[in-house]
Amino acid sequence: MPETRSTHVIVGAGLAGAKAAETLRAEGFDGRIVLIGRENERPYERPPLSKEVLLGKKDDDSVYVHEAGWYAEHDVELREGVEAQALDLAERRVGLSDGSSVEYTRLLLAMGATPRRLRVPGANLEGVSTLRTRADSLALRARISGGGLRVAIVGGGWIGLEVAAAARTYGNEVTVLEAEATPLHVPLGPEVGALFADLHRAHGVEIRCGEGLFALRGEGSVDHVTTSLGHEIPADLVLMGVGAVPEDSLARAAGLKCENGVLVDSSLRTDDPDVYAAGDVASAYHPLYRRHLRVEHWANALNAGPAAARSMLGQDVTYDRVPYFFSDQYDLGMEFSGYATPGAYDKVVFRGDPASGEYIAFWLSQGAVVAAMNANIWDVTDPLQSLIRSGKKVEESRLTDPAVPLADL
Repeated sequence: MPETRSTHVIVGAGLAGAKAAETLRAEGFDGRIVLIGRENERPYERPPLSKEVLLGKKDDDSVYVHEAGWYAEHDVELREGVEAQALDLAERRVGLSDGSSVEYTRLLLAMGATPRRLRVPGANLEGVSTLRTRADSLALRARISGGGLRVAIVGGGWIGLEVAAAARTYGNEVTVLEAEATPLHVPLGPEVGALFADLHRAHGVEIRCGEGLFALRGEGSVDHVTTSLGHEIPADLVLMGVGAVPEDSLARAAGLKCENGVLVDSSLRTDDPDVYAAGDVASAYHPLYRRHLRVEHWANALNAGPAAARSMLGQDVTYDRVPYFFSDQYDLGMEFSGYATPGAYDKVVFRGDPASGEYIAFWLSQGAVVAAMNANIWDVTDPLQSLIRSGKKVEESRLTDPAVPLADL
């Protein structure tokens, strides 16, 4: 089939899917592009939803990836409010919830992830919510912006802590339940997780570690939570912030290999040569770490979408970017680069005093830096990522000495 008659279909109209469509056109693809999204609005970015949008610091419409007319101007068929329900690999066809179907030459799966909801009594009570969509953020802001509520947050991960910071800023009482020993225990470990616990406690948040959720109680609407230790905590609003699961059911049903997401190689191709995956749904082989990683952060969607688009066009692509994310909580802004889950490192050292709120944390594995986080210190991401990528062993005294330029490490 001539390339000009090809149809490239993208399932998932989030940041990864939108940037993939943009890249296909920028790279000269002049075939048909179909972008399928389940929400009734055009693609938008998610990080502001738990930060600036939730705090009312950013215009609600500023989150969109493109202006409203961009898709028509670039001949991208944006199918809003439609869900992909069936994938036939043999026929190269995607069946949609409106009864139609679309054939593809190349297919990109970018469905993202869905917030996990704990299966406990009372999980369906009014006042129990998650935060994933723009509508979720606006509804949550409307509830907490007046202050005076008792807010319980289940899960001390990034979403949970960012919502906790916003809720406290509005003057609400906030309790965070975290089953692990510290907040952010899995992505950052206990040493730095404890620093975030201290940060929130200093702002009046009750952090209850080693204590999960047993049940939600109330008549119609939630009015308190019962913890795994049997404690009763009053709550007018409960946010479930216990992670997300990849939206890989479409791929699984079609027979594509999946394991914590859709498995792809370093070119973001699945085991079907005409199907690719990017963003939160993809578990991609990372040459630097020599394993598959599923990264649920903005930078991954921003960069993997274009990489997948180039791979779909037959370009030689190796997606090996160092994982990166950022967070803003109260007066703390931070950026994290690398991979520091349990077992990936053996020591954490600091440059600067964490108590001051300005520091860099380094996660080490046998003397080499595998991850780094800069807190209220800016314009250091490039040298930190270069250091991680190098795999070099560095003397701890040089890492912790602010007089040693990062570029010299």
